[in-house]
Parts: sequence; C-alpha cells; structure tokens
Amino acid sequence: MTSAIQAQTGFFHPTKPIYRFTILIFVAGLTFGSYFAYDIVGAIAPTLIEELGAARGTIGSFYTMYSVAAILAVLIGGILIDKLGTRKASLIFSILVLTGAVIVWLAKSIPVIFLGRFIFGAGSEPLIVAQSAILARWFKHKELALSFGVALMVSRLGTLFSFNTGELITSYFGSYRYALFTAVLFCILSLAANLMYIFMDRRGEKALNLRDESAEEKIVFSDIKELKPSFWYVTFLCTTFYSAIFPFTALSTDFFVDKWGIAKVAETNGGFIYQVLNNFFHMFSTAGGITSIIIFASMVFAPFAGHLVDKIGKRATMMMIGSLIMIPSHALMGLTKINPVFPMIALGAAFVLVPAAMWPSIPLIVKEERVGTAFGLMTAIQNIGLALFPFLNGILRDTTKSYTASMLMFAGLGFLGLLFAILLKRADARENGALEMPGKM
Repeated sequence: MTSAIQAQTGFFHPTKPIYRFTILIFVAGLTFGSYFAYDIVGAIAPTLIEELGAARGTIGSFYTMYSVAAILAVLIGGILIDKLGTRKASLIFSILVLTGAVIVWLAKSIPVIFLGRFIFGAGSEPLIVAQSAILARWFKHKELALSFGVALMVSRLGTLFSFNTGELITSYFGSYRYALFTAVLFCILSLAANLMYIFMDRRGEKALNLRDESAEEKIVFSDIKELKPSFWYVTFLCTTFYSAIFPFTALSTDFFVDKWGIAKVAETNGGFIYQVLNNFFHMFSTAGGITSIIIFASMVFAPFAGHLVDKIGKRATMMMIGSLIMIPSHALMGLTKINPVFPMIALGAAFVLVPAAMWPSIPLIVKEERVGTAFGLMTAIQNIGLALFPFLNGILRDTTKSYTASMLMFAGLGFLGLLFAILLKRADARENGALEMPGKM
C-alpha cells in the first residue's frame, strides 16, 4: 500500500509541477527547428543569389510557397487536430516539416526547392496550431500565459540562430548546403522533442484524465458573417503589419550587404563555436545580425509589453503607435544612407507593441464561441500577405536594381496599417470601448 502511494506521488509523477514543466521544454522545442528552417533561405540569401544564380524574386518566392501551403494547411490543420488528437496530428506535422527541410537541403534545382518549401509550410503552420492546443491541454487554468511565452521565446531563438549563423556556417564549411543541413538537424531535434512529448503525454493522460483541447485556429465558415467591423480592421492591420515585417526580413540580409556593404559574418580567428559566439556578440555589425534585431527585441521585451497591455489597456492606441513607427523606419532605409541599425531598433519596438496589443484583442471583440474562427481566418488572411509581398519585394529589387521601391512599399503598408488602426479605434469606441480598457488583473 505504501509503495503504491509513493508511486503515485513520486518526484516525477504527472501531478507534479516538475513533470508539467519538463513537458513544456519539449513542447516549446516542437517549433525551434521549423523557425530556423523558415528563415535560413533569407539568412543565406546573398550566397544563394551568387551560387544558384537566383533572382531576388526567386528567394522571395521561397517564402511565398511556404505561405501558400500555410493558407491551405490552416483550413484543415485544426480539423486534423480535433479528429486525430494532438499526439498523432503533431507527429504528422513534424514529419512534414522534416521532409520539407530534407528536400530543400538535397535539391539540385530551384523547382525542387519550391516543392520542399511547400511541404515544409504544410507542416510548419499547423504544427504551431498543434503546439497551442498542447499547451492548452497541459496548462489551462495553471500557467497558460507563461507557457505560451516560453514557447514563443524558444521559437524565436530558432529565427535568431538562423540569421546569426546561416552565412557563418556557409562560409566556415564552404557551401550553403551546410546551412540547409543544419536546418535539417534542428528539425530532427524538434521531431525528437515531439516524440518525448508523446511519451510523457501518454503517461500523463492516464494519470490526470486529460482531454484534447480543440485547435484554437479552426475556421467555422457559418460564423464568418457574424464578425463585427472591428474584427476586420484588426485582421487587415495584422495583414499589413506582418507583410511589412517578414517579407522585408526575407531579403533584408541581402539588402544590407547590397546597399551598405555590411559584412555577412564578423571577422575573427578561432574555432567554429567561438566564431558563432563572436557573431552574436557583433550582432549590430553583420547583415544577418542586424536583420535579427527585430526578433531579438520581441524575445526580450514582448512579455513586458504584454504586461503593460494588461495593466493600461490602450490596445488600439498601441497598434496606431506601432504602425506609425514603421513608416519612417522603412522610408529612412529606402531613401537615405543612415545606419540601418537605428531604423531596425525602431522596427523592433513596433514588433513588440503591435502583436502584444493585437492578438489579445480578438477575444475582446469576438464572442467566445467564434474566437476559433476569428483566429483561423485572421491567420489565413495574414498568410495571403506573407505569400504576396516576399515575391513583390524580390521582383521590385530585380526590376529597379535597388531596394528603394521595396522599402517605399513597406512604408506604404505601415501607412495602411495606421489607417486600419485609426478605424479600429473609432469602431471600438462605437461598440463598447473594450480595447482601450485595462485587462482584469
């Protein structure tokens, strides 16, 4: 009898916090590899352009293929999670991510890279949805906000590593394929993290009688006609905002090399690990490092911004400020020779303010039973922009032989975002003013 009680209440029993937070480590790792692999083609864009003879429009199209697959995947990913459960669905998505990364690594032609990016996108975006459902399964009514923050931080680390090591790996080992192979290795690690989650989840399910949470980004088409104008303003703001960030970073490493002649890697002697650390320490002096300033800012300051939003409200106002910051940031880089570090720091501030205010706004302006449809629709429409603008960015660069037109396009997206934020604030005032009110502490 005593041994049975000890077995039930042992140090690593599913009822213990240590078990839950160990699962969090593995669940957070689910998307580290996919975030690294997503941006590796942008991180090594200068080398891909040289060695593949690829146009900038082609590099942008690598992101477009991902987003086209993501749009389709968002429509069915939530349904798969509901039908198969988080364990089976997440494993399928992780395998798709790894398969796509392997195809890109082994590809000997640009069309095969497109195929790999499409398969990769079909797994990566619904894997993020599955990750959210898993966190809700284990942390609902406990440390849900903390768990989401940890998962986002680990995911963003993948992007940070991608931009700060992609060209270094290419230079050190003598081929861009080593950078793509590193993406494969990280996707394997994420798949291994998924397998560990499945093992621990199966054990915890029996002990805690867990049930699968519904995927939060599943679209119910009959709900769409009931969504209020404020939702559409947030959605269009989301689309213009992210279309001015991620399609920009897709080619910004090449932009900084092309216009300012900024080094691809920080020059130093020493072994590979030392060179990696040196690249991070000199983040503000390498093209990839300057690109990653936006991501670094979101990793460090996003939790504080979220707390600020909860405390003071002013969500629509913060979206206006963030959109406003984007306009001169892009315009200055396009029209002047100012050191790009300073506009990138400003963009980092915008990337902290807008998402912190935008995503928590949806539950405040949409009825509870329609929140899943709202998030799913918002994500699908956002990916339309993420499919279109990387391609346009590359085409404009190839056509005009400079990035000036591209940067004015991104500044224009910031202006549209500002208009949508102003319309949102007016619509919110007409409805119930919930967006400008503080959260319940």
